Amino acid sequence: MIQLKFDTNGLIPAVVQHARSGEVLMVGYMNAAALEQTQATGKVTFWSRSRQQLWTKGETSGNTLGLVAIRTDCDTDALLVLAEPTGPTCHTGARSCFSTTLTGESQPQPAVPSTFSALLYDLLVERARTRPVGSYTTYLLEKGVDKIGKKIGEESAEVIIAAKNNNPEELRNEASDLIYHLYVLLVNAGMAPEQIWQTLAERHTTSTAEDA
Repeated sequence: MIQLKFDTNGLIPAVVQHARSGEVLMVGYMNAAALEQTQATGKVTFWSRSRQQLWTKGETSGNTLGLVAIRTDCDTDALLVLAEPTGPTCHTGARSCFSTTLTGESQPQPAVPSTFSALLYDLLVERARTRPVGSYTTYLLEKGVDKIGKKIGEESAEVIIAAKNNNPEELRNEASDLIYHLYVLLVNAGMAPEQIWQTLAERHTTSTAEDA
């Protein structure tokens, strides 16, 4: 393994990033034992400087960080931890610890709008897990793939009609409905949107290579 540069206290800063949305969730410190435990268990573990002991994120709250990958910077003195969060990361209940502006205002939404893709998927996964009564998502998931597929067919037709009508507002709304139902279908199938993006990226790479 590459030689990491721990500080004089045997610690190295670890920036935790949402593996799918790219959001920065928190910053902690790891020593060699925390890094080893993180890799061994698949749950992100830090060294608590205040308590002087190892602590696994979410060990009491249940809001764990599932390890996806670990990278180091070019100086090997800092870590980037790509993780899949279960629930909010911050102890305040916010999705990210970095949700406060320098003027003290709360900004709970991610800074990058494209991260809403991950937000939506996470919300639907939570709906699938808890199945709240009265939720439209719950209704679709309990009806299963036939009902979800029927809705996708209906929404697809409405997207085409909106486009043919040259109605931007209608197209925006119908396309939103289509994407929502497609995401529900992916959740029902246990497939993350990132798998779709990966396939598209692979096709793009192949297409670019063939055109070269």
